[in-house]
Amino acid sequence: MKDVTDDVFADIVSGLEQAAAHARGEADLQLTVPDSVSVDVVAIRKRTGKSQPAFARSIGVPVGTLRQWEAHRRQPRGAALVLLALLEKNPRLVEETLSRG
Repeated sequence: MKDVTDDVFADIVSGLEQAAAHARGEADLQLTVPDSVSVDVVAIRKRTGKSQPAFARSIGVPVGTLRQWEAHRRQPRGAALVLLALLEKNPRLVEETLSRG
């Protein structure tokens, strides 16, 4: 049976290789999230059953940032937007992905 840490390590190595290629000017990593993507941060957080501080910790953002998103004073962008869109589809994604079972 393959160890999950092997997959994680391979992903990290791949990412570092891509970053190094980009730094050398060998790769163009122009990945963009379409402007049409939007998420209801409050609804997503509530579906996870977490408080603002717990949800912010689980997705790796400051609670102040989460509150700005929820109050519509700022909009999530980039990787945060992608993660929130994934959580919209599967509210247990973070726990399932990072569980040690």
